[in-house]
Amino acid sequence: MDLKEEIHVYEGFPKDGISFKDINSLILNPKAFKHVIDEMSQVAKALDADLVAIPEARGYIFGTPLAYLIGAGLVPVRKPGKLPGEVSSMAYDLEYGSNVVEIQEKAIKPGDRVIIVDDLLATGGTMMATAKLVEKLGGEIAGIITLIELTELGGRELLKNYFIHSIVTYPY
Repeated sequence: MDLKEEIHVYEGFPKDGISFKDINSLILNPKAFKHVIDEMSQVAKALDADLVAIPEARGYIFGTPLAYLIGAGLVPVRKPGKLPGEVSSMAYDLEYGSNVVEIQEKAIKPGDRVIIVDDLLATGGTMMATAKLVEKLGGEIAGIITLIELTELGGRELLKNYFIHSIVTYPY
């Protein structure tokens, strides 16, 4: 299945110079969505993980069914002020801005193997911040799985110490 046919591209969104890859068209197609989850599941099973970390918000779309299929728990990675209890935070840069992510400190125990799942790998900021938080809490990154990778933005290089599987790649 050619998943690029299912991903609509919007030039100039959310600002000039950005070529936005819209996954909404893909997840509307049950065959395409199933194809993505099936491929992610095959990769994830080999990584032998305890948990799936899912960055807000689109990581939830792919990480939730993936965790179910591999029998892993879910760790929400949220924007500031969205999680109760003690949290760890990490600031990072995006392709077109900056942000902060948080994880509940009790969500990850020392030695937990964690897969990070998101829709997009661009500059790698979100993934790196998530990975650093997981490791700060004693977890080990088993791997990173994404639907889309924008190859020219350097995310893979930033994350070179981790296993990465991207289903669809685009030059920027």
